[in-house]
Amino acid sequence: MRSLLFAALSMSSLAIVAPVRAETFELKATPQTVVWGHYDATEKPTLTVHSGDTVVIHTLLTNSPSGLEKAGVAAADVEPALRAVFDGVPAAARGPGGHILTGPVAIEGAMPGDTLEVRIVRIDLAIPYAYNAFRYGAGFLTDDFPYPQMKIVPLDAKRMIGQFAPGIEVPLVPFFGSMGVAPPPAYGRYDSAPPTINGGNMDDKALIAGTTLFLPVHAPGALFQVGDGHAAQGNGEVDITALETSLVGTFQFILHKAQVTPYPRAETPTAYIAMGFDDDLSNATRKALRNMIDFLVAAKGMTRNDAYMLLSVAGDVEITELVDRNKGVHVVVPKALFKRP
Repeated sequence: MRSLLFAALSMSSLAIVAPVRAETFELKATPQTVVWGHYDATEKPTLTVHSGDTVVIHTLLTNSPSGLEKAGVAAADVEPALRAVFDGVPAAARGPGGHILTGPVAIEGAMPGDTLEVRIVRIDLAIPYAYNAFRYGAGFLTDDFPYPQMKIVPLDAKRMIGQFAPGIEVPLVPFFGSMGVAPPPAYGRYDSAPPTINGGNMDDKALIAGTTLFLPVHAPGALFQVGDGHAAQGNGEVDITALETSLVGTFQFILHKAQVTPYPRAETPTAYIAMGFDDDLSNATRKALRNMIDFLVAAKGMTRNDAYMLLSVAGDVEITELVDRNKGVHVVVPKALFKRP
């Protein structure tokens, strides 16, 4: 049964809903167009589009204007949109997580049992700085660093580097830490921090411009949200933050009707990626391995035995993040291994 479900993960097997006329929309981050700290099947969409449409989505970093100013950002350099969101989103609408997510974007006709393909067309820096911070009780080495610390890192968009410290330049490879759809209605207002079957805070640095994310639809419209912009991140995100910044993402949405994707997965131009999320790192790894085996069986016609062995000789198991309660693991298989796509 699992292999049959994963048939939806093969591009050739998906029944694409063709658009009558593809359009492009822009969605800015305002108090009326953001969701603060959760994914929820009952959220009302801020925008409804059709399969094939493209949306340029503006996002905000996850920090307060006062926090940025205290760390050294000039008041004039704090985004007016961030101030407006902090002033305009009521306390009752916030939480339980802390991420500011733009959306939801509904895709017309999306229903539970469908698959939403999210093509990440472009990602642009929105501001010339990022921050990295840790605090006691969060991150991976909490006992080693029982105090708060925050660093502002200037970003050079022309050279695409972050000036981390004198003599240390970090290459910028922007991506969104959080991209997801509404979880099943039974989840209620689901915390934006731990990733799960709806995607969400995956913190997967492979999901850059040019890659594609496949998400299972759990609620009418799918209800896509995005935020937690990262200019760069190391696998693991060990102190609980990356180079946190505001980004502008361009996404094309493709709806695949009646094709069940049990778990988020992704494709880069050169690789297939299967994911696993769990509060136990070993269980997260088992999930990612099983998800990739199911994909290889369904999409490539492999036996389970051969798929398992192929992962051992040519696949890579990587820890995407360790710090959001549910740990993230992904398994990467190069497309070049296969003579046929």
